[in-house]
Amino acid sequence: MKTAVSIKNKRARFDYELIETYTAGIVLAGTEIKSIRASKARITDSFCEFNDNGELFIINMHIDPYANGGYVNHLPKASRKLLLQKRELRKLEKEVSQKGMAIVPLSLFINQSGRAKIEIALAKGKKNYDKRETLKDRENQRDLDRVKKQHNTR
Repeated sequence: MKTAVSIKNKRARFDYELIETYTAGIVLAGTEIKSIRASKARITDSFCEFNDNGELFIINMHIDPYANGGYVNHLPKASRKLLLQKRELRKLEKEVSQKGMAIVPLSLFINQSGRAKIEIALAKGKKNYDKRETLKDRENQRDLDRVKKQHNTR
């Protein structure tokens, strides 16, 4: 049985306030998809950027070289083109032109038909006090759940 590949960017939800999510395809070479299927990729430090032609690329996504690749292996940190519909690209480009907006990858996965997809989000950067507030809310929720659990067991 095949194991499902799901590579997540856990920092994105902490560092950014997510506004809207999209699922995009990725243009990959053969050795790149084989490395992704072996879960040998990282998207934690990556981000998305538009080029001069209005095409969306993911920058700084690390895909380890394929072990059996030989001389045809890929570059680990190459820019990779993302595939979205034209109206989605236009909307994202308009939103990103505003100050403080960014496109961040959330997760990389293989769909049912065997294609690599990446979930990206239009996001706004959080300030330090917002991050502290998020941590406080999470801690309060954890304490509340603990009290509820103790109350229900009695």
